Amino acid sequence: MLKKSLLVCVPLLVFTGLVGSEETPTAAKPTTPVEFKIPPEAVSETNPVKPTPESLAKGKKFYHMDCAMCHGDKGDGKGDMASDFKGVTDFTNPDSLKGRTDGELFYITRTGKGEMPPEGDRAKKDDVWSMVNYIKAFAKKKE
Repeated sequence: MLKKSLLVCVPLLVFTGLVGSEETPTAAKPTTPVEFKIPPEAVSETNPVKPTPESLAKGKKFYHMDCAMCHGDKGDGKGDMASDFKGVTDFTNPDSLKGRTDGELFYITRTGKGEMPPEGDRAKKDDVWSMVNYIKAFAKKKE
């Protein structure tokens, strides 16, 4: 008798669980894009690392590890992955960095922006500042 009860109850429980677990699809809620704002204290932060040959070499090393895949080896925004994203910055165009402070570039590099992932704490602060120096050097080469 116990076996018969189990044979009836187990499939019934499984069926009930399957029916109860079905979720009704919900319409996707439209999302409003969040406006990207850089905190004023980040904008006014000054670069403590001077653009020396050593700093530029260090910046180049980190840039090629983390940025070149999108921004390109030459900083022209034509990296291997650039076609996957909209609006990859061309650092060789002086207008692309016009009005940008070192603090803004540091903040964007460290925290990311839009689809651009953040550098975060993977690199030391001075190494990120060196990347800022290297990125700014792309536009200077064209002038």
